[in-house]
Amino acid sequence: MKICVVGAGYVGLTSASVLADLGHTVCCVDTNIERIRSLNRGEVPIYEPGLKEIMSRNEKNLTFSSEVIENIRKHPVILIAVGTPSLADGKTNLTYIYSVVDMIADALTDYKTIITKSTVPPGTNEKIYAKLLQKGVAPEQFAVVSNPEFLREGSAVFDMLHADKIVVGMNKNDSKSLNIVKSLYKGIEAPYIVTTLSGAEMIKYTSNAFLATKISFINEIARICDKYEVNIDDVVRGISTDTRISPHFLNSGLGYGGSCFPKDVRSLEQSAIEKNITPIILQAIQSTNHSQIDYYIEKLITVFESLKGKTITVLGIAFKPNTDDTRESQAVYLIKKLSQLGCTINTYDPKATLPFLGESNIIQFPTLDQAVTDADCVIIATEWAEFLYLDWKKLKLLMKGNVILDARNCIDPSKAYEHGFQYVGVGRS
Repeated sequence: MKICVVGAGYVGLTSASVLADLGHTVCCVDTNIERIRSLNRGEVPIYEPGLKEIMSRNEKNLTFSSEVIENIRKHPVILIAVGTPSLADGKTNLTYIYSVVDMIADALTDYKTIITKSTVPPGTNEKIYAKLLQKGVAPEQFAVVSNPEFLREGSAVFDMLHADKIVVGMNKNDSKSLNIVKSLYKGIEAPYIVTTLSGAEMIKYTSNAFLATKISFINEIARICDKYEVNIDDVVRGISTDTRISPHFLNSGLGYGGSCFPKDVRSLEQSAIEKNITPIILQAIQSTNHSQIDYYIEKLITVFESLKGKTITVLGIAFKPNTDDTRESQAVYLIKKLSQLGCTINTYDPKATLPFLGESNIIQFPTLDQAVTDADCVIIATEWAEFLYLDWKKLKLLMKGNVILDARNCIDPSKAYEHGFQYVGVGRS
């Protein structure tokens, strides 16, 4: 199949690369000319395991272009994968989506299957369909399909090739699109969930909101465990044996971040409010997540009394391991808060760069050893594999103090105690 993927970001690049690997001819387009130039030089603008390799082996049938309208005109299948950031009020900014729709209307000369891969609020694809009709496009010239992605940053290529489901939302009278989508993903063994346009959008939002719920829930339970001197790991192990619960997304820590959960939970909240529904649980999820950093700082204050003038090393900047994405990163918010409290902050991350370098009291170091030297305290803020197996003897020699704050509950406290460290965690009695 000939496919035009609009948007060369995280979702667009992954989707384009995997579709090319499945044997399709794919052109990934973007209005960001410099990004397209770098892609044509063989550079990958994001860190995603396996992405560079899959792009390299599909050079013949994967191309990149900034000629958006021209490529929309040439390809029968258009996959929209542009950004949908949050507005100040929490609603979703659909400017980029509607900009693509306008370009499709201008370029449409033959039948197009328009597939929305971007995460959009319920009702958006119906509006896309209506917008194309308003622009004079005949209904027999196109179909709109909602096909949300369920990719985890850090394992996106694997997730797409080994999908646990493929969700397809269509209009009732659409008899063509399901077969086209099945041809698109031929080679990927996964069950199809076929629903309405708004149904597919709701599946995506509900999925992310539920996962965020599990994270905030276990973080709240960890706080309660903290006060009763109960080990949260024991609790998680106990409840995970129940098949109705499962162990996934029950790791307590600083909370969730990234490009999806924060904005999608906010957006779903706003979608509910628009329909006069008060989404109490969605609001509670966000409230718990927002207060996690303060709770960890309170734990530090019980050790130091005052943090002013302390040198604190924060290990991890990305919102999760195996990505360089710092969007809505709890580690970044923690660094900002510690800086405001008068600390000197040393940071290190294997892949991510701090988005606000240049402040006199915040330094990002190229190595872990440099970052921890003379630190009063080391905080593990992102659970990179490099941080799970620290060289405790070397760490003791390099640090000035002996406090380890495990903000991801990812290391064995006994190892820290063994080497003379003061271990601080939440619910790690």
